[in-house]
Amino acid sequence: MYVEEPVFIDDVGSVALDITKPSENVHRVVPRLPASLRESYDAASQSVRASLLALLENDRTVADAFADCVQWFYTPMPAPTMLGAFAERGVVYDCMDELSQFRFAPPELVQRERALLARADIVFTGGRKLFESKSRHHRNVHFFGCGVDVDHFARAGDRATPVAAELSSLPKPVLGYFGVIDERLDYTLIDRLAERFAHGSVVFVGPLAKVDPSELPRRPNLHWLGQRSYAELPSYVKGFDVCLMPFALNAATEFINPTKTLEYMAAGKPIVSTAVPDVVRNFTPIVHVADSAEKFTQTVSVALNPDDERIRAGMALARSSTWESIVAAMDALVTRSVRVPTIDATLLVTSARRVANAPSPPRPSQSDGSINVA
Repeated sequence: MYVEEPVFIDDVGSVALDITKPSENVHRVVPRLPASLRESYDAASQSVRASLLALLENDRTVADAFADCVQWFYTPMPAPTMLGAFAERGVVYDCMDELSQFRFAPPELVQRERALLARADIVFTGGRKLFESKSRHHRNVHFFGCGVDVDHFARAGDRATPVAAELSSLPKPVLGYFGVIDERLDYTLIDRLAERFAHGSVVFVGPLAKVDPSELPRRPNLHWLGQRSYAELPSYVKGFDVCLMPFALNAATEFINPTKTLEYMAAGKPIVSTAVPDVVRNFTPIVHVADSAEKFTQTVSVALNPDDERIRAGMALARSSTWESIVAAMDALVTRSVRVPTIDATLLVTSARRVANAPSPPRPSQSDGSINVA
């Protein structure tokens, strides 16, 4: 059961759970809450808990499926409300980012994470540096980097895959990024890049999060296209001559391990990144890394002449990093840690939304998680 972040509705007077089954054995629950609960995270969380308990009590099919459950958290924010509520036999904390360092992080997040770490049977982290940090507070921490749907992104190299129409007529070279557009990007660097490649095109595909559109740099060759569907991404990346990871080096990026790195590799494209610690540690020399704006633009020029050996190495690394292999390893660790026969009998209690390629940072009255569940 995957419990998503609640939706607050002005004209709804009581709590409702929108329940669907997107695939076999997966229940997707979207809580619909009155707008009056929007400003109180704990009140909203308590309402969700009460509704889930009522569901488990009144729906025999659901109750039987989750009679022996595990709680799986992507954020510590609901932990005080949810821990122990379902007579769970185990608790998993899947820490994908250092959420406390994101813009607008709730001040109580750090304290709640400590409480969750004290109760968790096992902790997963999405980055090596996160692993080192959380290992100081828990004895059973395991690092799993991002996985990748290799076949999906390899479509970028298929002749039958068209280049996205929005890119097909743009001046080349096309330097592209897909993912969330938020405080983790270096907008000064992006502006410099667009200036340096004024004869070409710099393209960003993805939703804005906590960034005002007026803050974005504007140039005739700089294109902010907005969010596109996951299914469309191979057509966009096919049109990129170089794939970009222009992250700012700040508190929000200190612990990230970008999912898009392997997705770009699976697409068979050259990649240029700033010196994010986990990118440097995990993906060089396949990824070109630059430690300044000037070097970044110079490195993009180098990457425009693709190194076939780097491309092949990246595609091989992507093939060895499938979600299936990650799931199998995590399944074994969870089974050993909480003594359950399989992850498939797990109640995944999250306030969750890890969108496509990057997590949504926490907001003052909401929380963060993931739809990209292994």
